[in-house]
Amino acid sequence: MGWKRVAARTSGLAWVTLVLACAAPPAGAAAVRFGDFTITAESVPCCDSRVAQAIVWSGRDSLMRIEDIAAYCAPVLWFSPDEPLLTMTDGKPIPQALPFEDDPGRPVVYYRIREIMTREGRGHAGPAYLPDSTARGRSVVDLSRATGIHLDYFFYYPSEEGLGHHRHDVESAEFTLVVWRRDSCAACPYNLLVTQVTGKAHGMKWYDNMLSVDQYTLFPIHLLVEEGKHATCTDKNGDGYYTPGFDVNRRSNDAWGVRDVMRGGTLFTSGFEAWMAKVRRPEHQVHPPLPANSPLRPLLGRDEALAPDSTLYQLRPFPSAERAEPSLVHFIADKGPADWPAQRPVTGLVKFQQWTEGDRFSKSLSVAARFDGELGVAFLFPLFIVKNFEDPLAGGYIVNRVYLKDHKLRDFAWTFLYTRSASRWVGGYISGGMEFNDPESPPDPVESDDHFVIETGVKFRMNMVHSRLKFLTKLTDFWGFRVGVKNTGFADITGLAYVMEVGAGTW
Repeated sequence: MGWKRVAARTSGLAWVTLVLACAAPPAGAAAVRFGDFTITAESVPCCDSRVAQAIVWSGRDSLMRIEDIAAYCAPVLWFSPDEPLLTMTDGKPIPQALPFEDDPGRPVVYYRIREIMTREGRGHAGPAYLPDSTARGRSVVDLSRATGIHLDYFFYYPSEEGLGHHRHDVESAEFTLVVWRRDSCAACPYNLLVTQVTGKAHGMKWYDNMLSVDQYTLFPIHLLVEEGKHATCTDKNGDGYYTPGFDVNRRSNDAWGVRDVMRGGTLFTSGFEAWMAKVRRPEHQVHPPLPANSPLRPLLGRDEALAPDSTLYQLRPFPSAERAEPSLVHFIADKGPADWPAQRPVTGLVKFQQWTEGDRFSKSLSVAARFDGELGVAFLFPLFIVKNFEDPLAGGYIVNRVYLKDHKLRDFAWTFLYTRSASRWVGGYISGGMEFNDPESPPDPVESDDHFVIETGVKFRMNMVHSRLKFLTKLTDFWGFRVGVKNTGFADITGLAYVMEVGAGTW
């Protein structure tokens, strides 16, 4: 079957019911109101994972080893037919074990429970995580104390090709899991669901390939591995093609996708184009070691027992960098603290939803020196202050833009700026709003000195993450400059002026 596998699908109504039920942290909730919807647990059959493949496990026992959690959620890796490491590693399959660990003679994928959201209140006493000092994989998560889990997978490659090629490469993917507790289902009160999968790309959050799981997502999830550079990208239906807006459905304008052409040494920082990705073939898949009772095992098509020649990887806990050679240390240390998992309490629905949404981009503030005939300073920040707004039609972003200028920054403007991208090397923008001038003498009582302004131009961004100026990323990943033209007035265009800005920030 392979990539042509036939998968069970769920109706849209049943899926909405399931996802909304998962959004509520109260244990054992039989009915949940979410927005304009009221849903019931009866909409989802007890112990029947066929309703939605995102239910990767259901059971009665609340104590679950982390190695089992990783196995039930594990992805399929899909390489390009021209991936150089398929022929350059002396017969060793990829991804490989880290050099300071033993080689099992098969691919190796590492996992980490990065964070556990814990239930608080009466009836939820005791720790959510029970460590095992002898074997980390046998450490236990108590699902009766958990509402959600952040699970990461890591892939080691001995080298990468293309622009900036180097030895050692550690890539990753992030999974968001929800623990759905159903007291009305005595046989399977605990359920693990995957609600979001993120393929990481080149160390930039804006490049993340983020998939919010829906009724069309097939599991085990397939991850397309970029040729030579090894960034990972979600493939929602497992067809071997990358389709923006479908395989990645959050911030798809800035999502990296999978750009196999970068192996040639050319950096493409514009939007994704179909010619950048090669079609995958079934023989270049690497499969997960799904447990024998996994509901996803029959859907995979290739099984260790039925197809012994299929390539299955081994799962291991992600180690610390203590035994790594110096050139490898930062590839491991950059992935987070070795003392995992972190535990964070959740006390209400709003906090739980914020956790499931993931990173809110605290670095979305931009600050720049401005000149439009007068010196000033400009600030740009998300439309909703702490959360970005993505235009659902064009896919760009609308942000607030405030600037101060003139003598002692006495003049003030508040505008709204639209841009198609937050991460491309060059992108256009347009903004409009009100400019309020504070003249030296009292204004004419008839003619106001406040006016409407429109500005348009281009923004150039430089990614500092992989440059020698990486220390600047403590403020923001991008620095850049803007060139534009501004006019005053709404119906009549007057007061044309050039605008230049230089500073820090994506916007």
